[in-house]
Amino acid sequence: MLFHADLHVHSKHSRATSRDLDLEHLAWWAARKGIAVVATGDCVHPAWLAEMKDKLVATGDGLFALRPEIEAEVLKTLPPSCRTPVRFMLSTEISTIYKKGERTRKIHHVVYAPDFATADRLAASLGRIGNIASDGRPILGLDSRDLLEVVLESGPQAYLVPAHIWTPWFAALGSQSGFDSIQECYGDLAGHIFAVETGLSSDPEMNWRISSLDGFRLISNSDAHSPSKLGREATRFAGTPNYYAMRRALETGEGYVGTVEFFPEEGKYHLDGHRACNVRLDPQETLAHGGLCPVCGKPVTVGTAHRIETLADRKVGIPPPTAGTVTSLVPLPEMLAEILGSGVASQGVTREYDRVSAALGPDFAILCETPIDDIRRVHPLLGEAVERLRAGRVIREAGYDGEYGVIRLFEDGELKRFSHGDLLFDLPLPPQAAPTPALRVAEAAAEAPAAAPPLPAPSGLSGILAALDADQARAAARVDGPLIVTAGPGAGKTRMLTHRLAHLILERGVPAPACLAITFSRRAAGELRERLAALLPADAGECAIHTFHSLGLAFLHAEGAAAGLPADFRIADERERAAALAAELGVSNAKAARLLKAVSLAKRTGAPPADEESAAALAACRRLGEAGHWVDFDDLVSLPVDILERDPAVAARWQQRFRHICVDEFQDLDARQYRLLQRLAPSAASVCAIGDPNQAIYGFRGADATLFARFAQDFPGAGTLRLGRNYRSTAHIVGAAAQVIGSGTPDDATRPPGEPLTLYVAPDERAEADFIAASIESLLGGHDMLAANRKGAALAGADGGRPLGFADFAVLYRTDAQAAALREAFDRAGIPHRKSSPAPIAGHAMVNALLDALAQQGAQQQTTPLPERLASAVEQLRQEQDAAGQAALAEARRWLATLAADADEAQLRERVALCTEADFWDARAERVSLLTMHAAKGLEFAVVFVAGVEDGLVPFSWGPADAEAGVDDGTVTEERRLFYVALTRARDRLFLTRARERLWRGQRRALPPSPFLADIAPALLREQNAPPRKVNAEQRQFDLF
Repeated sequence: MLFHADLHVHSKHSRATSRDLDLEHLAWWAARKGIAVVATGDCVHPAWLAEMKDKLVATGDGLFALRPEIEAEVLKTLPPSCRTPVRFMLSTEISTIYKKGERTRKIHHVVYAPDFATADRLAASLGRIGNIASDGRPILGLDSRDLLEVVLESGPQAYLVPAHIWTPWFAALGSQSGFDSIQECYGDLAGHIFAVETGLSSDPEMNWRISSLDGFRLISNSDAHSPSKLGREATRFAGTPNYYAMRRALETGEGYVGTVEFFPEEGKYHLDGHRACNVRLDPQETLAHGGLCPVCGKPVTVGTAHRIETLADRKVGIPPPTAGTVTSLVPLPEMLAEILGSGVASQGVTREYDRVSAALGPDFAILCETPIDDIRRVHPLLGEAVERLRAGRVIREAGYDGEYGVIRLFEDGELKRFSHGDLLFDLPLPPQAAPTPALRVAEAAAEAPAAAPPLPAPSGLSGILAALDADQARAAARVDGPLIVTAGPGAGKTRMLTHRLAHLILERGVPAPACLAITFSRRAAGELRERLAALLPADAGECAIHTFHSLGLAFLHAEGAAAGLPADFRIADERERAAALAAELGVSNAKAARLLKAVSLAKRTGAPPADEESAAALAACRRLGEAGHWVDFDDLVSLPVDILERDPAVAARWQQRFRHICVDEFQDLDARQYRLLQRLAPSAASVCAIGDPNQAIYGFRGADATLFARFAQDFPGAGTLRLGRNYRSTAHIVGAAAQVIGSGTPDDATRPPGEPLTLYVAPDERAEADFIAASIESLLGGHDMLAANRKGAALAGADGGRPLGFADFAVLYRTDAQAAALREAFDRAGIPHRKSSPAPIAGHAMVNALLDALAQQGAQQQTTPLPERLASAVEQLRQEQDAAGQAALAEARRWLATLAADADEAQLRERVALCTEADFWDARAERVSLLTMHAAKGLEFAVVFVAGVEDGLVPFSWGPADAEAGVDDGTVTEERRLFYVALTRARDRLFLTRARERLWRGQRRALPPSPFLADIAPALLREQNAPPRKVNAEQRQFDLF
């Protein structure tokens, strides 16, 4: 058995690394890449060591596995073809900086340990030398020889490998190290070194030119600073993953197979050069110029090729007895990026990467083993690229002076020809951006030719706004005075908003901190930040991007004294407020919870309480808040409004601070939020309200869709623009949605008609769920989920037959109660799925239990880092939980661990108060999404099932109770808008399902079809009826015990 190991990575505790570098993400990405053993990194960092002890279990062979419950959760999120358990090896990189021989030495090393006892001894020894808690990769003033001695003393099986030995500044043989051999670096203990890491900028053949390296096994690793970079390079072993066997393989060669390499030209220190002057030199050119840049005259950075040329005692590389096989690869995402003509981190590349992985399996299998014909069936151009890669037919542009090189599989213009039929590949490709080459010496003094003018953009404009269509560009460019932008589904409103902000900052000279963007969820705010960061240079400053509540919290931290708030005020959750109100008024907790809803509605709308009891509850909440130094969620908006209305000086200060304001999802504002906007923006200010009255679905919590009309009155001269083109959905879906909502034009659709909507009528909710599961299996290419993911499937008539993965599917429903049957059906079918809702995590029982456990910890424990305290709280609660409780605890722990990464306990509680379950959406996970219609707002999927399209659910009603109460037209109208939102989440296919009868409110009921279905033209619907369901005896799986 051959397996791959990546034995040099970092954790989230190292500087300049991703926060996603936790054990779960490392395991997820390692499985995705096809890596059997991955290093933990940073194993002497106290917080990381504590987390590893909590999450890992020893496997008895010197390696570790995730605890079973954690591993199960990780594996569930992977495509079935990648669900292989991963083993961890304890490791850490250590930087030593010291003076020796009149030179400063900066050397990096990687250290390995087989157990926590060895890691503890190593950490204790290093802790006496330097600060090992400040950085996951500690920097120590210790001679390399002495560090090796400390490692050897920590345990008999611990060992050290010199890291990326050719990196110019931080490596044993780098051009700036001052050492010309491993023996020089480690002195009398050099005999204990039996392997060296070659780094990204060299390959084994280059190293074989130096005879002093013949006695070392050459290993390659990714040195990943984010989990997605795992496997850039790796080492191959034969046998079963085992720490001791792997150590022995490196020492003796028994079980050592070889390495998987970057093409060395891709490494960022392969050639010499000066990045600031765009000059790249080969070693001979550097020598000819005396080591100086021909443009500026400063010393160039001497790269790996030059350094090896200097030390080489052979003209060509001769494999020594210690040599293994060498395979040079291009990372799969980079190949897809070249094919798609976009960045590796772009959404398009991510989607294709997810799809290919789901269909074909881990990266190493695709690149090295999968038959080319199988790859071509999934992605023709990728098949061509892999075939060229295996044949070594690659185009190389070498890296230099910290700039990664570029390895390409296609010549300029080839991909365009292929898109016109050379590979029978009928998906149009985006235009390919030509790489900017570094200047060679002969070109350095010559002026670069003028770039060709860009092709006219749809908007007819240049600069930032050139990428927008005409309507989007008009909205983005109109930055003087107030503006209302009505933007339908799929119209590109986020794109317009981010380009508007970038236009203000880059082309209108507005300082970034003077721009404020407000949206309605942390997830949406995060997306805005990410997309805006892609448009702005790093030094452009930071634009303020908030939800209304995070903006209010920031305001109260700055101005809370004006409302009598102490500096240490906190946000109280509903549970605490209900208990306090019940005690204050002498009522039950249940009644207190109902009164809190009335209080919340009064605060949101600004209207007086509906009755004396609600008024008394409102007054009591104010007293309790003042006494307890807390505010509630609604106070985060209402208190800033009160301060701004009372204090003109504060209002003037904040109005001056934000000179340009954009508010997304304007239709969801309530009265108080609108008043906050008014107080922040004078009537003539540059304020842009973006939203869609047809997607106003939150009236039940105080949102006021009439604010569009009020805005025009309160901001005189406000312009109005419409973004109507739907770039998301097929014409049939756009047409059906327009008929349901009663607005829209034929011009709104920009895509072909696609498939008609499918209307399926099932005997009951279980048959409905089974139909949805079977349809997903069919669209994925078969009833067997593993086979479906391997083969992929095409959507007839949609996007030229684009294959699908699990993440392309969503099932939407009106109430959470409908999810149970769906989850059971998906479990039976083996379909990975996730259920998400907009519920605040502050109401989650296990979140509250963990927060309570944190509060009850002793004074000494409260001085330890918050992640350690959280791990301790989890362990305390774990002992008391059954299987369901363990799952809920694991979920709560994931949420709080994310929020606690850089917070203290007070900040953690604030973040909990502001978060909903939907904020923890994982875009990478290959799972079908189960969502309420409200939770689906703002999302989109290739295929959408809307379940329970029955009167009583869509529109929702309580039957006779509603009839007696006289449900108003406004409620039905909002339900219609909610159905419209559900329909417009679909890009390619839309299924509407209903049951002839279902268990509803404790009884089996026959519900008629939704009246909204009558609005959809029959030509757009394809109806499918199921035969009556046979009632069989319920099968039961007995427990083992």
